[in-house]
Amino acid sequence: MAATLKDVALKAGVSRSAVSRTFTPGASVSARTRAAVERAALELGYAPNALASSLTTGRTKLIGLIANNFRNPLILEVFELFTLGLQARGLKPLVVNLSGATNPAESVRMLKQYSVDGVIVASSTLPVSFAAAFAEAGLPVVHTFGRASTAPIVPVVGIDNHACGRMAADVLVKRGYRRVGFLGGPAEATSTQDRAAGFAAGLRDHPDRTFETSYASAYAFDAGRVAMQRLLAREPAEAYFCGDDLLALGALSAIEDAGLRVPDDIGLIGLNDMEMARWETNRLTTIRQPLAAIITASIDLVVETIESPDRPPEVRLFPCTFIERGTLRAVP
Repeated sequence: MAATLKDVALKAGVSRSAVSRTFTPGASVSARTRAAVERAALELGYAPNALASSLTTGRTKLIGLIANNFRNPLILEVFELFTLGLQARGLKPLVVNLSGATNPAESVRMLKQYSVDGVIVASSTLPVSFAAAFAEAGLPVVHTFGRASTAPIVPVVGIDNHACGRMAADVLVKRGYRRVGFLGGPAEATSTQDRAAGFAAGLRDHPDRTFETSYASAYAFDAGRVAMQRLLAREPAEAYFCGDDLLALGALSAIEDAGLRVPDDIGLIGLNDMEMARWETNRLTTIRQPLAAIITASIDLVVETIESPDRPPEVRLFPCTFIERGTLRAVP
């Protein structure tokens, strides 16, 4: 049978409450007692019961981790960083798939049933109403990759999508492209809207450039491919800023299938710098968002919000960087 707290107490020669305090973060226990308890626990193969501990502390250490685009390989990179980061803080992720969800009520009810300590909404396409619903239900929440605001409803961590759009426009102008396009994800996604707006703003100072805006049905490879096939059916632009690497890779596939070459015939720049963008077969020029910094800040913020529920929501944005590879022509 598995060793119990009582077994450890008997072997260490201490009270059961002393064993409990030893395994409770922040609890007061002498160095001598801690050493005796830890030695006894190691010899007996004892591990504290997390469920029993939650009944005592009122904390489950569960963090709801919510996303809605599991077909995008970037989510695997995001979840790896989130799960490792949460586990390093002694927290446990509870992954929730909201693909196709339109009403946050069911998600709120489910996470309350699991008594999560907090929630991280990791999505750039879910509306702010989802994160707001958790806050209204009394759950500490952070919206990662959410829309920046001067008066945020909940804490937001991510990038300045408007600035990324301007960066892409500046890059294409410097490469000498005169007819350019924005190929975004879903038109209703705030990330798409802000990237498109930034791209348009970056081209306003260059009236000799023309641009067009088009949208794909999702941040997905097939959606990017279909959208580019539609654009190729008429006169395409010389280069496109794709609002996501996966869209750009889908567009790349469609261009090559049409007998055209990238970047000789059409240039492409993506956003994210997902692992696939770096593959030698793709060599996608892109704008990198600092995932590790964003996720570390998200975990910090959700912990701070759990500990201080009345703290005002804040926005933490991280700068992106241009990554040169092989899908744009050289600067003239």
